Formats: sequence, structure tokens, C-alpha cells
Amino acid sequence: MAEKKPFVLRLSPEMMQHLERWAADDFRSINGQIEWILSEALKKRKKTLSKESMDT
Repeated sequence: MAEKKPFVLRLSPEMMQHLERWAADDFRSINGQIEWILSEALKKRKKTLSKESMDT
């Protein structure tokens, strides 16, 4: 597995509260939840980009 690169992420208190609740609902840590959200967004983007390339 590739080494993970740490970085600072600044969130509003309100956004952090929403993420904490969402992570708890999904039985994930906040870090795990953010990784999952980003992973899903990248998968969606990849599908969109491949669909656009097929349309042209």
C-alpha cells in the first residue's frame, strides 16, 4: 500500500459537526469518512470524464 501523505484541512465548525455525525452513522473515523467521500467523488469524476470522451 502506498504511504499516505498528511496535510492540514481547515473546516468550519458546522461542516466538522456534519462530518462527525455522518462518520458516526457509517461507523467510520472522521479521517476515514473524508477519505471515502474523496474516493467516491474521484470515481464519479472518472466515470463522467470517460463518458464525455465517448460522446466526442
